[in-house]
Amino acid sequence: MKGMGMMPEQRRKPMSEINVVPYIDVMLVLLIIFMVTAPMLTQGVKVDLPETASDPIQPDKNVESIIVSVDSNGAYYVEVGDKGSDPMPLSEVRQQVAKILSQRTSGDILVRGDENVDYGTVVRLMAALQGAGATSIGLITDTAPDET
Repeated sequence: MKGMGMMPEQRRKPMSEINVVPYIDVMLVLLIIFMVTAPMLTQGVKVDLPETASDPIQPDKNVESIIVSVDSNGAYYVEVGDKGSDPMPLSEVRQQVAKILSQRTSGDILVRGDENVDYGTVVRLMAALQGAGATSIGLITDTAPDET
C-alpha cells in the first residue's frame, strides 16, 4: 500500500512553549480598565471627621483664619480674621477664596454650617473650596453639653 500515494503519517511533537500573547492582551485590557476607573474612585471632598473627644484646633497666631459660613437659608459668607462679608453666591465664594489662598502658603479653611441647612449645600461648598485650592477643610461645631 505504500505505492498508492499515501505518505507515511508524521507524528507531531508536543509544543513545550507557553503562548503568552493572550495573557498580555488580558493584562493590557485590565490596565486600561484600571486607568479609566481609578480617577473616578478618588473624586470627592476630603473631610477629616471630628472625634467626640478631640481637642480644639490651635490656630496659627500669625495668619488670620478663613471661615466660610452657611446660614439656614443657604447663603454663603466669607470671614477672614475679624472681617466678615455680605451674603454671596457660591461662584463668588470660590473666586474670593482662590484669591486669598494664592497669597498664602497654607490652604486650611474652616466651614461653619447651620444645623438646619441642607447637607447638599455644605457638600457643594466644600467641593467649591477644594476646587479653589483648599488643602484642608475643617468643620466648626459647638461643644456638646456633657451627658451625665
